[in-house]
Amino acid sequence: MPRTTRRHGGIRRTALAAAVAATTAVLFTAGPAAAHVEVESADAQALAQNVELSFSAESESGTAGISELRVILPEGIEPTDVTYGEGPEGWKLTANKDGFTVKGTAAKVGEDVELSVVVRQLPDAKELVFKTLQTYSDGKVDRWIELGESGSDGHGHGNTAPVLKLRAAAPGAKPVSPSPSEAESESASPRPSAERTAPSASPAAEATADDGSGLSAGAWTGIAAGVILVAGGAFYLVRRQGRAQE
Repeated sequence: MPRTTRRHGGIRRTALAAAVAATTAVLFTAGPAAAHVEVESADAQALAQNVELSFSAESESGTAGISELRVILPEGIEPTDVTYGEGPEGWKLTANKDGFTVKGTAAKVGEDVELSVVVRQLPDAKELVFKTLQTYSDGKVDRWIELGESGSDGHGHGNTAPVLKLRAAAPGAKPVSPSPSEAESESASPRPSAERTAPSASPAAEATADDGSGLSAGAWTGIAAGVILVAGGAFYLVRRQGRAQE
């Protein structure tokens, strides 16, 4: 075989091997990052009220179904401001200290999950980050909590947190008052008013309280009782002496 033919054949084999290696690398790199959680809304505007947020979680497991989504709310949205919209049949929302959890019977293996919640009012911000933990029926957890470009830091997964970009607030829009549930929780154990906390007067204090005439009401009561006793005693003595003289 001529030397030129052998050289061309070696070049073709090297190029083919490089192409296969590059394709394999792309597939292995893109596979985990293909799955993600997204949040979107048609009313994504700062200070907008009663806004429906839609969350979509893609499945990346070939052996278990998604059974739970736990969302950490951004600053400006309280768990009590969130109500459940729609989602998989039987799934329910539970408020947490820093967000909410929606869970129920696991979805089918490989099936994505979509659900929605309603937020009483969006805060005045340019974007909102909703860190999300996606749990499968086998206990595996995908943590979509990384910010910005940190998902491409060489850890193998681009687990970037869902971000909702907001339009500027409408002219005249203002923050609403705290949600009713918050007000109720605060009023459930109200601070005692000054009237309630004022200690009741002790018997000694009542005895020395000024009634505006120089003597207390207790003192006048004592004097009256003394007068009655003296008068009664005098009447008894006078009557007894009268009978004795008869």
